[in-house]
Amino acid sequence: MAGPIFADQGFQATTIREICAAAGANVAAINYHFGDKLGLYTEVLQQSVRAAQLLAFHNAPDRNISPEDMLRALIRARLRSINGKDLPDWHSRLLAHEFAQPTPALRQLIDKLARPIFKRFLEIIGGMIGLPANDDKTRLCAISVVGQILAYVLPGPLVHEIWPELKMTPKQVERIADHIAEFSLSYLQDFRTKHGSTTHARKRTVSK
Repeated sequence: MAGPIFADQGFQATTIREICAAAGANVAAINYHFGDKLGLYTEVLQQSVRAAQLLAFHNAPDRNISPEDMLRALIRARLRSINGKDLPDWHSRLLAHEFAQPTPALRQLIDKLARPIFKRFLEIIGGMIGLPANDDKTRLCAISVVGQILAYVLPGPLVHEIWPELKMTPKQVERIADHIAEFSLSYLQDFRTKHGSTTHARKRTVSK
């Protein structure tokens, strides 16, 4: 019950009393189990993250495929899970609130969900352009790919205002995933073609 309320109003505007009233629970019980509102919110956020992780696991691509197909599959898996295609709508709205108005719970969200996903993007993209995962260029490319995914999720109201006809149906999610993949692969392949010898030298230097 707390999840949808936090998702509708955000952490700051939500009160423990209205959550208890909606759930038919006692305020003292909430304080006993979670300590305070932040404790309850952190638990709700972690549950949402665990649900997204489970969905991402089921959508995870086979590792025995080409880097290009791996990137396509990873983009598709992330867009499906973060859009809550198979999750209640409040999960994505809760995350949108958290990124728009961060709370102390954000650090745990980053460590448990965002960091492992970003690391995987770095590994794939670094291999594709011939640079180490920790190279600045690899990081820039990975952030660009992830940013395209988040553009359709976190600033939802903005996208809705500039493209009101857009409906995030399962078919549209697949179409957007394909577009992001094609857009990203075009640049990555072009970069590798133009800078292949240079990046190989940089990679060899870093590994020494």
